[in-house]
Amino acid sequence: MAVVDVRNLQGKTVGQVELADAVFAAPVNPHLLHEAVRWFLAGERAGTHKTKGRGEVSGAGRKLWRQKGTGRARVGSIRSSIWRKGGTVHGPQPRSYAYHLPKKMVLGALRSALSAKLSDQKLTVVDGWKLDSHKTKDFRAALTRLDGDTRTMLVVAGPGNRNLELASRNLEGVKVVAPVALQTYDILRHGRLLLSQDAAMHLGRSLGPDSAGAAPPESTAAEMAPAAQAPVEAPAIGKRRQTKAAPRVKAKASSKGKSAKPAKGKSKSKPKAKGREKE
Repeated sequence: MAVVDVRNLQGKTVGQVELADAVFAAPVNPHLLHEAVRWFLAGERAGTHKTKGRGEVSGAGRKLWRQKGTGRARVGSIRSSIWRKGGTVHGPQPRSYAYHLPKKMVLGALRSALSAKLSDQKLTVVDGWKLDSHKTKDFRAALTRLDGDTRTMLVVAGPGNRNLELASRNLEGVKVVAPVALQTYDILRHGRLLLSQDAAMHLGRSLGPDSAGAAPPESTAAEMAPAAQAPVEAPAIGKRRQTKAAPRVKAKASSKGKSAKPAKGKSKSKPKAKGREKE
């Protein structure tokens, strides 16, 4: 594993940390970096461009002059696309430029970008971003002590640090992101990468090759098994419906063609005569 010095905000070395080789010492793939940057910039495009078509420009729809006999070219509308102030044919319309990039390519590009920063000695690990105040002047002085030569810096720290957010938002060339929001474009765009120690360990675990398909622990699987096997009862809404009685099954006729005999103690009901009976 790569061993990197840990520095504090005063610029002094206070320890060392081991970084995962699978994330910070991976082979750099330039083509993968290009695809990740192109994908990120495509998603950032607004796509609000639009031109007016023939049915959207102002102007009447009447025919300007008769078809024949004038010696001029035939024309049907003042909004024709070949006329000045006419409609635009096949012009740009609002759309989204974003497209899907496989997750493995995104993670591979992040590993390549982090490895490139470490190999170029442009990666610094800080023990923590505990600022006493939200003043920009104090934060700028801390960055100067860490690296005063670099103009653009990317600070990766965990969320919830209010003083860091307020002190960094007015500095040109300085951007603060969370580890979960780290992008390859931001790493390549900034000259110096400043990682907090917790963020460096988090990236080593989340960007590893075995992090995506890791199986859940046995305790978690055992807790989930009874819940999955338990029957789910539907909630009762309103009054409970009464179930209908099962229909009676008629006796089947025997194979010899004899009709089924009626049950004992029960007489066949005679059909009612239609009309009045004759006396």
